Amino acid sequence: MKALQLRDRASDQERFAIDFSYDRLVTRNLAKAYQTCELWAQTYPRDPQPHAFLTGSTSLNLAKFEKAEQEGKKTIELDPDRAYAYGNLAVNYHIRDRLAEAQGTLERAAERKIQIPEFLVTRYQIAFLKDDKREMERFAALGKERSDVEDWYFGQEAAVLAYSDHLQQARTKSRRAIESARQGGHRERAAQHEAGAALREGFFGNAPESRRSAISALDLSHSRDVEYAVAFALALSGDSGLPETLANDLGKRFSEDTSVRLSFLPALRALLALNHRDHSKAIELLQISGPYELSTIGREYFGMIACLYPAYVRGQAFLLAHRGAEAAGEYQKIVNHRGSVVSDPIGAVAHLQLGRALAFSGDMAKAKTAYQDFLTLWKDADRDIPILIQAKAEYAKLQ
Repeated sequence: MKALQLRDRASDQERFAIDFSYDRLVTRNLAKAYQTCELWAQTYPRDPQPHAFLTGSTSLNLAKFEKAEQEGKKTIELDPDRAYAYGNLAVNYHIRDRLAEAQGTLERAAERKIQIPEFLVTRYQIAFLKDDKREMERFAALGKERSDVEDWYFGQEAAVLAYSDHLQQARTKSRRAIESARQGGHRERAAQHEAGAALREGFFGNAPESRRSAISALDLSHSRDVEYAVAFALALSGDSGLPETLANDLGKRFSEDTSVRLSFLPALRALLALNHRDHSKAIELLQISGPYELSTIGREYFGMIACLYPAYVRGQAFLLAHRGAEAAGEYQKIVNHRGSVVSDPIGAVAHLQLGRALAFSGDMAKAKTAYQDFLTLWKDADRDIPILIQAKAEYAKLQ
């Protein structure tokens, strides 16, 4: 990194920026990046730049939501035309299910004639959380008017369709997202759309489709996020060989990366342990992830969120360990945090897993309710989805 080599010739503020950028973009050690930003903001309190960095993933990926909110407001006070300050603050609010404040933040940006494509994605997600289909259609249409980012919106629509298990339609939207990204020269984005499709299919029990999308994603990219999503998708289907190879590669290439160390590898290696029926090892591996599970780790996926995957895997481990009540607690965590999960497939599947955990623990009344919630969500779903067939059979036995 050339800037790092020239660091000694830089001004004090420039050195802060160089150190931050190195930790944020090269090592991806967010704890160090956060410390640098804090010192930078304390040293130059009227400089909006460190405050802007602290309102985004530097804080949000460490689950420092209050700090990020405070810094977002400070950034807007210092520089009211900084677009990403509004965007990050709005994301911060909707993650915490404060949808009115999220909308209000974006409206403040609109009043100042500030607009970036990411705002429409956030508006689309807020509309989804409010079950406002008309607004979802409007924001998706506006987003697709821009050819450089239309794949984002096809990806969002695919995720939403899959969430209610309109899987055939979701596959069509995913293909459009992938093709749009490739036509625009965005190979990495196309890979992420493929990886997202692989995850959806894996969660829903479609192993052949999951593997097809996973291999297609790897043909396009071996980036951090693509490798993680592919490995997780394949591990969901019981595959351990390639996921283990990819996990080892992630650990080697991103040894300091906060997301990899605190979320990606613990969840992936725990899932691989479960494939070998080792629930004790899985539970132990996931201990490090607990404080960060509601963070924005994983939100780089197009149409995927991934931040609560460690909780999902921990729930699976507790079920395997015959600890139904604790498993239910993990799935309830996912159900309770819709703003964090948005349209990620675990938001839907968690209802089914919650029903299973409650039934295992002997709470049949609540188990029936959880199954009903899942079946209501998927009432118009494609009929040949493996987990839907299983869910209906399991629910019938509870009657």
